[in-house]
Amino acid sequence: MPFDLEIVSPEKLLMSKSVDMAVLPAAEGEMGVLVGHAPMIVLLRGGVIKLTVGGAVTDSLYVSGGFAEVTPTRVTVLATEAVEVASLVRSEGTLRLEAAEAEYAAADKMNTDALDTAMAKMQSAQALIDAAPAA
Repeated sequence: MPFDLEIVSPEKLLMSKSVDMAVLPAAEGEMGVLVGHAPMIVLLRGGVIKLTVGGAVTDSLYVSGGFAEVTPTRVTVLATEAVEVASLVRSEGTLRLEAAEAEYAAADKMNTDALDTAMAKMQSAQALIDAAPAA
């Protein structure tokens, strides 16, 4: 049984469709959502959202982070950035990873917020690299 899914970025509505299942890159690990799921708000890490219709994955989108609101009949993803996996460029991920590593190296090691932010950027960049089609 399908449910409604919307993926929104700060600029616009990126996708609105009915799906049978969504796999989200939640901060605590991948999370599968089916119709009737318990309501919750989930922090997303950098990774790939996979949407399934009729038993087949129909869409794969990289998100750099954000939140998802899950209800029994709807999922709304508020993504910091969302890009079709087929459009990803591995070299962009490499540049992001290098910048995040430099940010981490330069951060005050007593500032846990700065370290956590840099680590999240590194994880997101690595997820982009891993998801990008081979060059």
